[in-house]
Amino acid sequence: MEKEFTSLKIAILKISDTRTEETDTVGSMLIDLIKEEGHTPTEKIIVPDCIYQIRAALSHWIAKAQVQVIISTGGTGVTGRDGTPEAVKPLLDKEIEGFGEIFRMTSYQNIGMSTIQSRALAGVANGVYLFCLPGSKGACKDGWGLIRQQLDSRTRPCNLVDLMPRLKEK
Repeated sequence: MEKEFTSLKIAILKISDTRTEETDTVGSMLIDLIKEEGHTPTEKIIVPDCIYQIRAALSHWIAKAQVQVIISTGGTGVTGRDGTPEAVKPLLDKEIEGFGEIFRMTSYQNIGMSTIQSRALAGVANGVYLFCLPGSKGACKDGWGLIRQQLDSRTRPCNLVDLMPRLKEK
């Protein structure tokens, strides 16, 4: 018997010094992909490449019961302004190292060695899954292709949804 699909509440954080709601095609694409999969986009905001503004936005959502998953886009590169990993890591209770590794392996198929510039990562904070993707449309499509499988409660042999009730265990 196939397990029933569980719709999750997902927030989108766009990290950019240049994008606006009108020009953020990546965030809009992610919202469409989330809806197509059967999940519920709860909120989407844009913050500048500032470690403290990123942390403030994430901390707000991590503390809300209405958000189960956060996907951020942007700020994962190696330039001076790219600070998403530095903003996120102190907030995590656990890092999911395999996500960044698999993301870069997948990305390598599309962009070759340029993938080493990505510091994509994932983790758990207060029972909320966080996925940090690069800001490009191609990278977000690659990332969503990985994330969507683990956010589908029907994925076997295992998925992240099945673990949600146990994320806050001590």
